[in-house]
Amino acid sequence: MSNMSIFDISGRAMAAQLVRLNTTASNLANANSVSTTKEGAFRALKPVFKTVDGGQGIATVQVSQVVASQTDPTKRHDPGNPLADKNGDVWDAGVDQAAEMVEMMETARQYQNNVQVLQTAKSLTLDTLRLEK
Repeated sequence: MSNMSIFDISGRAMAAQLVRLNTTASNLANANSVSTTKEGAFRALKPVFKTVDGGQGIATVQVSQVVASQTDPTKRHDPGNPLADKNGDVWDAGVDQAAEMVEMMETARQYQNNVQVLQTAKSLTLDTLRLEK
């Protein structure tokens, strides 16, 4: 028998989705930032999930690391910007705001699904305990 309960499985999944939501919020907060150099420009963060084996075909998920995305920053001519280089260019963050909003909605739905799993498991457990009385 597995040593993971439904509460542990769903709780770990919720924790992973919370990291995903926080990285998405960070990406959106930095979406309009600029930098003097391409290397210094903000790049969107993405969590990398890995499977945690609970034994006997039971598994859950956890975040193994958070990495910068491969989306390149874009150069924009803005000579009035205090961060502009000698040519009057700045680098906008490598963040796709529309994609990040979709990611945020998907993450919120996944989190809510796990909340529903926990509520159902709790209800079934309480109903089972009431049967014994």
